[in-house]
Amino acid sequence: MLFRVPVEDFLRFCTHERRLSPHTLQAYASDLADFGKWLAADTDVSAISTATLKDYLENMVGKRRLAAATVKRRLACLRSFFRRLSEMRELASPFAQWKPALPRRKRLPRTLSRAETSFLLSPRYTTPQPPRRSNDADFRIAVRLMVSTGIRVGELCKLQVEDVSPDGTTLRIQGKGSRDRVAYVIDFELRDELGRLAQQRRTNGGVSALFVNRYGSPIKPQSIRSKLRRSAAEAGLTRRVTPHMLRHTAATLLIETGVDIRFVQRLLGHSSIATMEIYTHVSDEALRMTLEQANVLRTIAAR
Repeated sequence: MLFRVPVEDFLRFCTHERRLSPHTLQAYASDLADFGKWLAADTDVSAISTATLKDYLENMVGKRRLAAATVKRRLACLRSFFRRLSEMRELASPFAQWKPALPRRKRLPRTLSRAETSFLLSPRYTTPQPPRRSNDADFRIAVRLMVSTGIRVGELCKLQVEDVSPDGTTLRIQGKGSRDRVAYVIDFELRDELGRLAQQRRTNGGVSALFVNRYGSPIKPQSIRSKLRRSAAEAGLTRRVTPHMLRHTAATLLIETGVDIRFVQRLLGHSSIATMEIYTHVSDEALRMTLEQANVLRTIAAR
């Protein structure tokens, strides 16, 4: 059986049974296509061994010099692919006796400062002028929602009217891996805006999506990304601002203000506390602020 045949079955399995997000499915398809391109065109899947995978790793690291994150992601994808074949008893996984020990680079999350966040949330920038359209006001709600709850842009675009409580205090979020969770909206103004938006959608009828584009269709993540990029530029932010930066910013601000990291984990929808390791830098910032307040030398001099 040629390699491409089980690939198609694996992607169907990930789509319909695992219910993976479109973003993850696209990444899986890309990673498997890269491996398939590297293989000989007529390679039978049963001929792929641990040695084959080691050669592929050497190609990615030595010849193409791909980023460590890319290499790790592609091997993780292949591990899932062969695990599926192994579970179906079609062949033994070549990863069974090989667990590549790749270096793990710790990247600090890209976040906005409090000042940058304040500029971005200003109505002047999140409600583009001119012309002012109703969906521009909706975009302002979307940005404030991402900053306050850390919701992913894909999750934001999937929000339905029925996911919003009547008073706008809670949201039911359809998370990754078919894991639903509840997010709480604390800001009173944002609660009122969400409640009014949901009621408006119910009154108008038609699509059940909470956020729609100018044509009344459910908004797409790329549309949010484009609007956010323009709003950030208008606010004078020189960095490229993405929805995921707002997610990291939400987590960072919460932890800096003393919210337990386990609560932040639950809010963000991470299944493992280990995923929250990228936010440990926040403790360093909290330490710096505490030391500035203490200022031992100034205290000594005052005596």
